[in-house]
Parts: sequence; C-alpha cells; structure tokens
Amino acid sequence: MLALSSTTAFAQDGVVTREEILAGVFSSEEITSDRVFLTKEQRSQIGELSREQVLSGLVARYVITRDGQVVGRAYVDTHVVRTKRESLLISLDADGSLRRIDVTAFLEPIQFQAAPSWYQQYTGHPLSDEVMVQRAIRAIAGATLTATATNSAVRRVLATDLVLEGTAR
Repeated sequence: MLALSSTTAFAQDGVVTREEILAGVFSSEEITSDRVFLTKEQRSQIGELSREQVLSGLVARYVITRDGQVVGRAYVDTHVVRTKRESLLISLDADGSLRRIDVTAFLEPIQFQAAPSWYQQYTGHPLSDEVMVQRAIRAIAGATLTATATNSAVRRVLATDLVLEGTAR
C-alpha cells in the first residue's frame, strides 16, 4: 500500500524506501544515512527532555545537506502501538522543528491508523510542553493508542535531535 500527500507518505510492504521518501521531502539535497549509539548519559537526557521511555540506544538517522550545510535531519522511530509494530520516519528542519511524519510500517489493523491530516498538525513544532495530545495535538477518536504512540515517538525524536545536536537546555 502507498498513499502520498503533500505532507505525509504511507509506505508499507517495501513499496517505497525511506531514501525515496526523504528525496521527496528534501528534493535535490544530499542524504547521508547515519547510525548513532547513545551513551547512558544521552539516553537519560533524552528521557528527561521528552518525558518518554527511550526504547533503544541505537538511533537510525539521516542527515540532509545542501552545499555542505545541514538543511534537515530525519529519524526512524519503531515502537508498538497496541500489540504490533509501527515505524515512523520523522523529518526535521535544520532548526530542529518538525517538518513531516511518514508512516513506513503500520502492522495494526488499518482502521487504527491516523489520517494524513492528523500527522500534519505536528509540522513546525519544536519540542515543548504543547507537543502533547489534548494540547497542541488533537486526539483521534477510535485511534487513541496510535495518537499516544505517535506523540511519544515525536517527543523522543525531537529530544534526541536536541541532545545529538548539542542544543538541549
């Protein structure tokens, strides 16, 4: 299954790769894949900033550059929604604010998946107390667990970026 909109792509069963999604999000820029092993201190700091459990010490990240300057970063966050896995590709602008969320795997029943418009409400947000369901982020009737899991992933990624970029306060 593949459904594309101007701000969100849903890829399942290998129809489109992360690199293809990123090429669409960050048109003509250079995309470099990176794996980061977090230290115990970094994991602790990310957990504290995000107020979410850090699920792994390994971070899959893409760094996007144009003419040698970083124009964005993207992170993969894989987690369980109810009983099955969801993977999100969360793209950030150079300033660390959220640019786009792409669902690259959703193994729960399709009726529990959020609509593309729901993911769009994260666009432009940096990590803050407002990036929470029932605050700046609307809840989803019938997909509460998806909303909660997505919000946790977004907060983890935003905090991870702050820590890795050395801009965490």
